[in-house]
Amino acid sequence: MDKYENIKLDNQLCFSLYATSREVIKLYKPLLDQYNLTYTQYITMLVLWEAEKISFKEVGQKLHLDSGTLTPVLKKLESMQLIIKYRDKKDDRTVIIELTEKGTALKENILQVPETMYCKLGGSFEKLKKLKESLDELLGELNS
Repeated sequence: MDKYENIKLDNQLCFSLYATSREVIKLYKPLLDQYNLTYTQYITMLVLWEAEKISFKEVGQKLHLDSGTLTPVLKKLESMQLIIKYRDKKDDRTVIIELTEKGTALKENILQVPETMYCKLGGSFEKLKKLKESLDELLGELNS
């Protein structure tokens, strides 16, 4: 066995995850362009559509994003009038993010995106579900 086998690019799990992620996000682009959303804005909206009203900190935790990455995303969504941001009346240190009517309405229009992506990714629903479960398990292990 080649002593350099473990440092070959083709043997790196991290590269496979990175390259796959980039390719999947590229598939999302034409679907999200019609809504004027980037992938990061889309996943932020997914969190907001589930919660409707949530703290900045919780959004960052759910998306595994730091404030330096999340702040410009939220500013853009606010300028698009999809969300509003304000300080919590009970705790001035907490910033609350809330959907606007326009943000809530977008939820109805964007329903086909996940279905279209499942079709583009190919394979059976069960296979994709197992892959997601494996990735979620790995993420959980990395975060523990």
